[in-house]
Amino acid sequence: MRILHTMLRVGDLDRSVDFYTDVLGMKLLRRNEYPDGKFTLAFIGYGDEQDEAVIELTYNWGQEKYDLGDGYGHIAIEVDDVYAAAENIRQRGGEIMREPGPMNAGTTVIAFVKDPDGYPVELIGARH
Repeated sequence: MRILHTMLRVGDLDRSVDFYTDVLGMKLLRRNEYPDGKFTLAFIGYGDEQDEAVIELTYNWGQEKYDLGDGYGHIAIEVDDVYAAAENIRQRGGEIMREPGPMNAGTTVIAFVKDPDGYPVELIGARH
């Protein structure tokens, strides 16, 4: 068994695809329209779906906003240098929710970025 993908509902698919590809450096792997169901799916990730888990962005036509609730946590991405990654994301128009630094009660360097729909994305420093 393996994890295939995590699904996020988004209010503007093009805006979200742009964020994950242009700001976070992922690739748009595929996009499928489902007119009968009135939704569109876009799969994004850093590698091929056959080898890596990806993110499924689901746009339900006409739904522009979602209540994220208090049960959702975040997506985590490993980066070589959290400080450099956060600055790169800021330069590309991304919003930093938590500046880079050691995590609470630990030494691992992390930061948090907000995607266009408000979903937190954690940047975690690679362990070398």
